[in-house]
Amino acid sequence: MILGVISDSEMFPIGPQLSLVLFISFVCSLAGTWLCRKIALRFGIVDKPDEEVKTHAAPVAYLGGIGIFFGCAIGMLAAIIYLYPSGTVKWLLGILAGGAIMCFVGGLDDIVEIKPWHKVLGQSIGAVVLVAVGIRPALENLTTPLGCQIPPAVETIICFIMAMVFVLGATNSLNLLDGIDGLCASVTAVIAAGMLGLGILADLPRFFGEPVRIIIALAVLGSVCGFWPFNIKPAKIFMGDAGSLFLGFMMAALMMLFAEAGPKWCLCSIMIFGLPILDTAVAFARRRLNKRPLFVPDRGHIYDQMMDRGMSLNSAVKTCCILAGVYVLIGLVMSRIRMTHALIVCIIVFVLSSVVVWKRGFLKMEGLRGAVREGQ
Repeated sequence: MILGVISDSEMFPIGPQLSLVLFISFVCSLAGTWLCRKIALRFGIVDKPDEEVKTHAAPVAYLGGIGIFFGCAIGMLAAIIYLYPSGTVKWLLGILAGGAIMCFVGGLDDIVEIKPWHKVLGQSIGAVVLVAVGIRPALENLTTPLGCQIPPAVETIICFIMAMVFVLGATNSLNLLDGIDGLCASVTAVIAAGMLGLGILADLPRFFGEPVRIIIALAVLGSVCGFWPFNIKPAKIFMGDAGSLFLGFMMAALMMLFAEAGPKWCLCSIMIFGLPILDTAVAFARRRLNKRPLFVPDRGHIYDQMMDRGMSLNSAVKTCCILAGVYVLIGLVMSRIRMTHALIVCIIVFVLSSVVVWKRGFLKMEGLRGAVREGQ
């Protein structure tokens, strides 16, 4: 349905070209992931099971994130070359540069296990890039009704703080979600499709004059789908931190772009990203309540607990995709109502999600769900 709207050349003259972004990203990611797997196996860049948190039976190739980045980058560059979105080339190149930094930092961690502060440094640089190329929230929508104006220096600081929150939150959320075969790729595909739909709704009044959000969403969707066949159970390759940090950064960039369109669009994009946010919030709340280390890996994530309660891996992935789809639908519906009503819906969803998590016992830690590494 969404691609049908995009391809309606009478309404949107550049629609068919936009569809090519999806195709190019998919094909390049498919080829790139296949090549990355060959390279990873050739040089022994693999993820070995540890019988605690990593439960796969045999070593699995890393570097899948580089294949995802390759597909996404080629799709975005094709959009720049063939669509000539003059007003947003700077944005697209800036986002691509920030994504390359995330992929590089994640790739280093996959190969040599860098320190946490090195990751934070890379994420901070990515946030700086977003602000530097002019991707900033529409703060005037909040200050103008109050009859005040924010000094440029203060505005820049606020924008950087917001960018840091989005980048750190999104990258770490997807990193935590990358725990079982096919999960992160599948959920990210659902979220990217939701961001695509939201981008179409946001850009309808502009008749796709500068479809930067749509280009990014299509490129991410295509690249994740190209990687997905290699990652479903049994996974032949993992995306690793190179993939989860890159995809998280792209989601953060999209949320910043929707913040540029206005507060309501930002709120809708956050709702669409709801499942990774929920899983991360539950993980930290569970560890805090049970007095466990906040940053030590365990097997107590929502998807882990689903499997501990009798679900198969594939069923857990499908259930998480359905949950992600529910958040996506709520986010899209929120875009059609007033800001105040959307905020109320957001609060209701937050409360209901919290109640379900509490009632279903997802905040408990026991047995395998409480496993942590020895000596930490």
